[in-house]
Formats: sequence, structure tokens, C-alpha cells
Amino acid sequence: MSITRSIRTPIMHRAVEANGFVFFGGTIADDTSVSMGDQTRNILGKIAGYLKEAGTDKSRVVSASIFVTDLSKKKEMDAAWTEFFGDNLPTRATVGVADLGGSALIEVVVTALKG
Repeated sequence: MSITRSIRTPIMHRAVEANGFVFFGGTIADDTSVSMGDQTRNILGKIAGYLKEAGTDKSRVVSASIFVTDLSKKKEMDAAWTEFFGDNLPTRATVGVADLGGSALIEVVVTALKG
């Protein structure tokens, strides 16, 4: 099995392709001073770009892990999530955490099929 790493950051590769899947590292919003919904929209826009760069798209996302610092704002995240994915919703786990660093309210990790 070959492994291809791409989208290098100082501490990791943003995407790693293995066995027909592309695994993406955690993504937070560029502007963490905005609402949970707006942070989610920003993150999903960034993920759409990463997916394209890796040769796939949002319809091929099969799984997601979401970390949020305030579960009471989950409805905002859910609204942005369903706007983005429509009927192609991946499996998902949402976990409440104490802190994501800085003022980030949400971090998203996705796995997609290549192609």
C-alpha cells in the first residue's frame, strides 16, 4: 500500500492518501472571533479547497469527527453542516471538549474517498 502526503504545514501534512482514502487533519476557522455557524462555514470552505487539491470533493466525504467547545451552539454548526453537504451527509461524531486553543469553537476532521 502506498501512502502519499500533501498540503504540508509546519507540523503535519494536511492530507494523507492511503488505500483509496484521503485523510485530512483537523481544521479550524481563520477568524475565530465569529459565531459557531460562521466558523463552521469557514472551515467547510477550507475543507472544500483541500478536497479539490487532493483530487476529490465533498460528495466523497465518508466520515467526520467534530470537536466543539460549546455543545449548546451545536444547532448553529448543524445548520451550516447540512447547508454544505445537502443530502450527501457523511457519518459523524461530535465531541464536546474544554479547549481547542485560542478562541476556536470548532475543529473538523474528515476522511474522503479519492476521486
